[in-house]
Amino acid sequence: MAFVRSGSNLSQIAALLGVSAATVSNALSGKGRVSAELVDKIRATAAEIGYVPSLTGRALRTGRTGVLGLVLPDIANPLFPQIAQAIEFAASSAGYGVLIADSRGSVAMQTDAISRLVERDVDGIVIVPRRGTRITDIGCPVAVIDSPSTPGNTVSADHWQGGQAVVEHLAGLGHRRFLLIGNNAASNVQNDRIGGMKSRLPQGGHAEVMWIERHEAQFGKGGLLGLAERVADGFTAFCAVSDLQALRALTELQRAGIAVPEAASVTGFDDLVWSSVITPGLTTLRMDMATIADIAIKALVRVIETDAAGTAVAADRPSVPMTLVIRQTTARMAASAGTVSNSEPETPPEGERR
Repeated sequence: MAFVRSGSNLSQIAALLGVSAATVSNALSGKGRVSAELVDKIRATAAEIGYVPSLTGRALRTGRTGVLGLVLPDIANPLFPQIAQAIEFAASSAGYGVLIADSRGSVAMQTDAISRLVERDVDGIVIVPRRGTRITDIGCPVAVIDSPSTPGNTVSADHWQGGQAVVEHLAGLGHRRFLLIGNNAASNVQNDRIGGMKSRLPQGGHAEVMWIERHEAQFGKGGLLGLAERVADGFTAFCAVSDLQALRALTELQRAGIAVPEAASVTGFDDLVWSSVITPGLTTLRMDMATIADIAIKALVRVIETDAAGTAVAADRPSVPMTLVIRQTTARMAASAGTVSNSEPETPPEGERR
């Protein structure tokens, strides 16, 4: 690897040690036949002088920039900064920098963001696609983090298993009527979460799905979801596909005078930073983003550094289990379900389980 600082070059390190510039370059990059003793001397001299790696020099020599792109669907959503942080850490550990682009929920802007990153010669791109979109060949290696059901997906949380875990938890508390609350029916992630929920309904259980965007198209944005009426109809479990939607459900139920979790239980997904500090604390599913990011970056770097054919990046481990985090919005059904209760809820202590 070439090193530069304040106009200095490899020749100056070479002159200090009485060796060739090529020997210095090989020693610093770990290539060529250089004795271990000389490698140590060269690296010690470079450190003493304060030289830093030249990304430009590496790009000229290897044809790679050492930079990855990351495209997120909506940086304003509190989930995605967490994903960005995990990706940046994994990339940095692998020796790569990261450029981040926000598609702002638009397919057109997602396409533009990808094109801009490709124009900047990134070595590869990690994409969390806008819901329902499929990433085609873009001319460089791409790792997709979405859902196992997404064509070309590299690695992701096991959203189906997460849905199963939450309904198993609620069924164990005696719930039999579930309202599954999604935001958009075009989302592979949301459909997998709801599919997992449906697959674990208890014997005699009943579930209905509410898509908020469809509801708002009919009744207007920002209005009530009619959850109090659902409680009156016997629904006691309200399972949202995200903590954001769970918070909306929790707020609406509480404002209607319906006690949570005494009269109705509420669950979310993603364990956002505020989910543990609201009252009551939200029972939710947590993604292991550190593991997902590590798998995605390792798979992407493997393709980049071996110049493997094709742009689709496959990982040895395509999905990572989600963890159920049990807090205070779920409890065993009270005899007076659907009414305000002043008694202490029967609820397990806060904890986690797969």
